[in-house]
Amino acid sequence: MLSYSEFAQQLVATNIISDPWLYGAERFRLEPVVLDSDLFGRICQMAQAVGRMHDELAQIIWNEPQFLDSYFHLTPFQRGMWLASGGRWHGIARVDCFVLQDGRVTFCEMNSDTPSGEAETVLINQLLHPSHHELQNPNAEFEERFVEMVLASGASVAVAGGGKPTIGILYPTDLPEDLSMIALYQEWFQRRGHRVVLGSPYNLHRLADGSITMFDVPIHTMIRHYKTDWWGERLPIWLDEPEFTDPDPLASQLIPLLEADAEGSIAVVNPFGSVLTQNKLAMAFFYDHIERFTPATQRAIVEYLPETRRLDDMPLGMPRRNDWVLKSDYGCEGDEVVLGPHVSDAVWEQSLRQSVPARWIAQRYFQPELIDGAVPNYGVYLIAGQPAGIFTRLSKQATDYTALVPPTFVR
Repeated sequence: MLSYSEFAQQLVATNIISDPWLYGAERFRLEPVVLDSDLFGRICQMAQAVGRMHDELAQIIWNEPQFLDSYFHLTPFQRGMWLASGGRWHGIARVDCFVLQDGRVTFCEMNSDTPSGEAETVLINQLLHPSHHELQNPNAEFEERFVEMVLASGASVAVAGGGKPTIGILYPTDLPEDLSMIALYQEWFQRRGHRVVLGSPYNLHRLADGSITMFDVPIHTMIRHYKTDWWGERLPIWLDEPEFTDPDPLASQLIPLLEADAEGSIAVVNPFGSVLTQNKLAMAFFYDHIERFTPATQRAIVEYLPETRRLDDMPLGMPRRNDWVLKSDYGCEGDEVVLGPHVSDAVWEQSLRQSVPARWIAQRYFQPELIDGAVPNYGVYLIAGQPAGIFTRLSKQATDYTALVPPTFVR
């Protein structure tokens, strides 16, 4: 068995992940989480059902666009992203799954916009699997599946001379959290002979022939790791919150990209339609309009999704702290989440008073099984709708960047 120091040296030597410690503490756990094949299969089956659930949602809202305003309260630019997408929303997503104390499985949300954790998912298993060769590595095919999906998404975009498409990776260049994922994607496509260009929305331009360039290089397929809600209008979620210093939409960057995507001059992964499926009000819609879904999806909603309601639909005096979790519409990775049982009455009451109700949901709190006193969040990646890998994080409360990451294997 490797020591943590030896493991850290191997990890840094990948030139992908450079932070095996965080605030002086180990980021990773060398002891694996081992799932039996039956439990792993049930978790993956649920994740796949969640993907279908959101796909049906997209079809319903595409056919009944009045809900964009009346239910989801999308801003003008968010509506523009959805309508320009033609209802397309998916390439890769991550469903955050849990095992309850009675053995049932549930999920709390799906990141269908800009899911992260891919570098940890692939590399940690890759480095530690040789010490556990008797177990299956469920992430072994992640790279091939992701590359295949991205190239298939852009297959219809013409490439001059019939060469390989140029891949753009669009991300917030001022934020370091997901640089390992960006570097991994870059390596995967460069190894296959693709030119890869990195940049932010501010590096995009559209030429007279309709093509999109990044740093003056024409891009055929764009991997978008820049959140949809950052492209549009930035609005506060708290009544006492100051306005954003940059509240305006990125109109001059977004509109040309939407036009080029709609015209087939570029393929964007994930499509901008994820502005709808990423919105957590979608989980309340599943319950409020369950009759609009197919019988199979209705069963999946009841079986897998904790009761979820829009905060402004809750009766007076509700939700009660010990029974509910508050989540904002576009918060992620533990941000803008208030776990009722884990906060004081004062914090809970202040959160209810100061929240902008139309921007929040309340979701039934559930008690998952623990591993060594920590909550395991099993993040199942869907690539083109199919389970493709699992990213386990162990945390004491809401899952965030400080969660401990073990390898995950299957017996």
